[in-house]
Amino acid sequence: MSDHAHPNPHAKDHHDEHGGSHGSMRDYVIGFLLSVILTAIPFWLVMTHAIADKGTTAIVIMAFAIVQIVVHMIYFLHMNTKSEGGWTVMALIFTIIIVVIALSGSLWVMHHLNTNMMPMVHDMGQLP
Repeated sequence: MSDHAHPNPHAKDHHDEHGGSHGSMRDYVIGFLLSVILTAIPFWLVMTHAIADKGTTAIVIMAFAIVQIVVHMIYFLHMNTKSEGGWTVMALIFTIIIVVIALSGSLWVMHHLNTNMMPMVHDMGQLP
């Protein structure tokens, strides 16, 4: 008989060798819905000016961005504490640190560009 006639009894062991699992359709749908929600809420906050303070709005949007990255890592990249001996958790922590640095640095640069490069209202009358 050929090997195809009998299923491999060790196939499951090979699949779970590193403790990881492949996502199901349910996981992908949940991840997609969470991604849509985590994109729509900040969009709505900005478009409707729901939060009057721009700094607070920026902090809320950064929080949504961080949560969305975590959702992507869990639902689409299948990262958890059991797979790869915990290395994926280290990758998650590293990713969060890099994202916080990138987002806060970007906001800092944009704030200072806005402050230092935009002409002041009282200076507008003095332009040639």
